[in-house]
Amino acid sequence: MDSHDVWVEECHKLGFFPSPRKYKEGTKTSEDAAKQLGCEVSNIAKSIVFMGKDCAIIVITSGSNRVDRKKKLKGILGYKPGQASPEYILDNTGYEIGGIPPFGHLKKCIIMCDEDLLKYDIVWGAGGTYDTVFPISPEVLVKISRASVVDIKQ
Repeated sequence: MDSHDVWVEECHKLGFFPSPRKYKEGTKTSEDAAKQLGCEVSNIAKSIVFMGKDCAIIVITSGSNRVDRKKKLKGILGYKPGQASPEYILDNTGYEIGGIPPFGHLKKCIIMCDEDLLKYDIVWGAGGTYDTVFPISPEVLVKISRASVVDIKQ
């Protein structure tokens, strides 16, 4: 079973039944995903992982935005989270860089969502692997992920 199958199982446990798309060319970056889907980069819901004190911090942000870790994220958390290594990300989410989904992580994580994503009817998130994506409304994404909606962009 690959990590996409694991993610789909986790989704089913949450009562969400995704409609994933697979692209052999890959959707590892927001730009790759937007190109494959024929949408704007801002419609990609990318998951950025940081090292928290007790667990991973995941910020789901618009593909065209950058996370302001030094000011805004620090202001929200009360400390500046660390940069996460690929090993930390895999160990704490269950997924590799390029395929980190917005929810369905294998360990407890603190999840935040960029308020800019709420502007869109549909956004696209990674489906557990570097070559799978799925559509979701931002409202459903926030509900399923239990994300706090925050102003987080630089």
